[in-house]
Amino acid sequence: MKRFSIGSANALKKHCFKTLFPKTRLSHTSNRFYSTSNIPPPSPPPLASSNTKMLGGFLAGALLASGVVYYQMDSELDVNKDSCTVPLDLAGTPKYCDPKSEQFHMAIVEIQKVLFDETDCWSITPSELDAHSDSYFNTHHPLPDQRPNIVVYPKTTEQVSKIMAICHENYIPVIPCSGMSSLEGHLIPTRHGVSIDFSKFMNKIIQLDKANLDVQVQAGVGWEMLNDYLGDNGLLLGVDPGPNAMIGGMVGTSCSGTKAFRYGTMKENVINLTVVLADGTVIKTRRRPKKSSAGYNLNGLFVGSEGTLGVVTEATIKCHVLPKFESIAMIPFNSIKDATECVTDIVTNGMILNAMELMDNNMMKIINESGQTERHWEEKPTLFFKIGGQDEKDVDHLASKCKEFAEKHNNLTFEFAKDDDEKLELWSARKVALWSTIDTARKNDPESRVWTTDVIVPISNFPRFMEETKKDADDSGLLATMVSHAGEGNSHFFYCYSKKDKPIVEKLVHNMIKRAIALEGSASGEHGCGVGKREYVLEELGEAPIALMRKIKFSLDPHKILNPDKVMKIDMHEPKYD
Repeated sequence: MKRFSIGSANALKKHCFKTLFPKTRLSHTSNRFYSTSNIPPPSPPPLASSNTKMLGGFLAGALLASGVVYYQMDSELDVNKDSCTVPLDLAGTPKYCDPKSEQFHMAIVEIQKVLFDETDCWSITPSELDAHSDSYFNTHHPLPDQRPNIVVYPKTTEQVSKIMAICHENYIPVIPCSGMSSLEGHLIPTRHGVSIDFSKFMNKIIQLDKANLDVQVQAGVGWEMLNDYLGDNGLLLGVDPGPNAMIGGMVGTSCSGTKAFRYGTMKENVINLTVVLADGTVIKTRRRPKKSSAGYNLNGLFVGSEGTLGVVTEATIKCHVLPKFESIAMIPFNSIKDATECVTDIVTNGMILNAMELMDNNMMKIINESGQTERHWEEKPTLFFKIGGQDEKDVDHLASKCKEFAEKHNNLTFEFAKDDDEKLELWSARKVALWSTIDTARKNDPESRVWTTDVIVPISNFPRFMEETKKDADDSGLLATMVSHAGEGNSHFFYCYSKKDKPIVEKLVHNMIKRAIALEGSASGEHGCGVGKREYVLEELGEAPIALMRKIKFSLDPHKILNPDKVMKIDMHEPKYD
């Protein structure tokens, strides 16, 4: 039975009219009735007669008078059912189960029974609730009362399915998580609810298939551990995000890292996913070939959806064969302009390297001051290349070509590792970049925080973007460092700030994102949207694509329980956050 709010006279009138006159409908734009058959285009729809309007009103009044009551539980407007998109002003306000109610309490009891009442499978301790709400690295933070009501640690996809079915039935929000290393407020429980954590038990490597170069894993597997395991088998993982990231979250944000220039992002490395939908339905997105044109690309739907469309419990991921030979080159330049123009030249000339990383002069200085590496580095904008091949001749040839491009753009030196010890030494600066920045900031101010965020621009606009953004950072007076996956035009700035300096950082970040979008780039290359970048994604894509995403979200998650308020707004009257 269709449901309408009692005050929705127009909706009820429309329902009555559709029931009695199935070939007649109401135009949402003109509020006129018109026939769906025999309309000679391009004539406008004919107006309904006054008798017809009176009949519609009479029927509506008669039904109400006879005691037939229609109601709407979700505040969904009927207009959205016939529309391809859902604008925010027509999205309604989600209704969630009151955590203080008996219904909520009984739902939690049911969830605990799904977990066999094992106390190591769930927690309500304040420290656990806090840990599943925020982290030091987050750019946005929850308010003091924004905590999940319970954290659960399932052991199987079947348990996750049952938990989701309970939450769906009872309108209880769910926030999936694993490594909790995300940066844009992805974990903030804006509507309270249940946090599902995969890191404790669903952290197994299920099967490695060397013949087909893929590996099946659970959502709680950490990428470092997986990469070590693959390395022992002559293989590597194509993505390498920040420390502690796990497969579930990596799928959620479509992460990448230093290797993406050569091996692609998470989107290109996922073969299939096991996903639990909002109502508990379990699906596998596809089988195991490296490509398929059978049906919709469901991988593309769920990868990057940040837990708002479904809960990923397992994934089959591509593996890549380790390079037979690989070395490291380090090239400092006098200016960021020279360094970035060298990158653009190399990329547009079709050279394929295993990694192309850039660090600015401030970062090199901080690394020296931190003492976290054995050598002293030139405090200049510096490129780091990983150069691989089938034999040493391939590597030497690529290195010589890189040197030619560097000299063309006024490099200071070109240092090429001759053995394994030198490889580790040269790459060590890149590995300690973030930690060096954090340590330096805390030495200056124990209460200091780091705002780390990313953007990406087309490679042709990379030099201009970097010059302008670095000038902004240098002029701010704050400690600011930069690393970049330069081969893709993807940059990360680390802004260190105290509480009083937060408005300065917010302005720097705002300018940086606006600049990237103006240069035909994106608000994020790999960190995702969370709550922190929703408004910028709206600016980047426009109203209609976001309204389409909202329609997809509401179709797959009709009760709006999956990680509410992330990626896009779902409610004009949403809760606030810090």
